[in-house]
Amino acid sequence: HVQLVESGGGLVQTGGSLRLSCAASMGSVSTRAMAWFRQAPGKEREFVAVIRWTGGSTYYADSVKGRFTISRDNAKNTLYLQMNSLKPEDAAAYYCAASAPYYSGPYTYEDQYRYWGQGTQVTVSS
Repeated sequence: HVQLVESGGGLVQTGGSLRLSCAASMGSVSTRAMAWFRQAPGKEREFVAVIRWTGGSTYYADSVKGRFTISRDNAKNTLYLQMNSLKPEDAAAYYCAASAPYYSGPYTYEDQYRYWGQGTQVTVSS
């Protein structure tokens, strides 16, 4: 089973930046779609961004488009999320997720992903 471990969360001021990482082990993620989801207190977990295994194309939730960038380094088996211009509403626990191999979508629903990390907390002060 693929294991995912997120890191990079923390406290940042409004307008600041953070870079989240998700290190995968016990298997390659190069043939899997990789995504970030987030969950704020009292809210359901929501899709943030995905990077497809083929071609590396990306897709973002409207709420983060233009501010967040998802990327992957297959050689390091690691997924990233660069978050800029952070807003208080971005505060949440952020989770990375990996699909089954060669999965081709859809990408925005939790049950499309097979493996999940434990989450990393992002706090944005106003």
